[in-house]
Amino acid sequence: MRTETRRLSLGLTAMLLLAVSLWRPAFVFAQVRSVDSIGIPVTDLDRSVEFYSKVLTFQKESEREVAGTEYEQLFGVFGLRLRTARMRLGNEHIELMQFLAPRGRPTPADFHSNDVWFQHVAIIVSNMDQAYAHLRGFKVEHASSGPQRLPDWNPNAGGIKAFYFRDPDGNHLEILEFPAGKGAPKWHEHTGSLFMGIDHTAIVVTNTETSLHFYRDVLGMRVAGTSENYGTEQEHLNNVFGAHLAITALRAPEGPGIEFLEYLAPRGGRPAPGDTQANDHWSWLINMRAPDLTAFGNAAHHSATQIPDGTLGFHRGVLLKDPDGHASLVAAE
Repeated sequence: MRTETRRLSLGLTAMLLLAVSLWRPAFVFAQVRSVDSIGIPVTDLDRSVEFYSKVLTFQKESEREVAGTEYEQLFGVFGLRLRTARMRLGNEHIELMQFLAPRGRPTPADFHSNDVWFQHVAIIVSNMDQAYAHLRGFKVEHASSGPQRLPDWNPNAGGIKAFYFRDPDGNHLEILEFPAGKGAPKWHEHTGSLFMGIDHTAIVVTNTETSLHFYRDVLGMRVAGTSENYGTEQEHLNNVFGAHLAITALRAPEGPGIEFLEYLAPRGGRPAPGDTQANDHWSWLINMRAPDLTAFGNAAHHSATQIPDGTLGFHRGVLLKDPDGHASLVAAE
């Protein structure tokens, strides 16, 4: 009797394990296929196009201007008139965004790299010394004290060279040089370009596990790597004394990655204001593409918006906010 009971128990356990292995949450079938571009807020589009073109060698692919009820609903901004420029570097894109109306609030002057609304794009360079000299020639504003080489004791980040600086609106940008054996293979190809492309956009998060639930479990991105960075090099890179970061890199099948920066120390970076709107100047945008938007309904403040004219390159989109207020616009492919 005991033998039969044990066999029955084992059989039920096997069936349960099989059922669990076959079960997948619905959102996996609607995961984002690509990070299409990173939206960067600017106050003067023409000035910013000139900066990104002349200083960082981006190429302008298109310029658009939109207004109307559908765009007001999509971005959650009444009376919106938005002017954008799509810029390409290598195979990656940014979207410079100027809200002609209504004008959003400026980024606080005392903004720090550990404030939770922080976001930047990481531009890969073929030679850090040459790239830094190039930026100095254009008198860019420093956000780091200077280029930093991360120490070799750090197995995942050792040998990486990095530098933070600002665009004309004070937006943070980063240049990165990967040593041999680190970074995607394409960053080690000899293209002859000093500025090669965009590896990722980085965002400050308050809790990595909470953010993983959104980007991995809801959006379907995969974890591509982790690192724990601290020491004088990291402090001077971020310009935050005592900086100690848990870093998590995520990827969609295509496009730049998304990198979490969780400050283990110092704690106390300011959260984004709860009433942040898309036209506020600290509100960046991660533009994504997915085959289906219905699975993202629970993460959105409203249902997907139909865009009949398709001026921005899609006909249906939904604006999502992650647990820390960072915004993503997911458009149907």
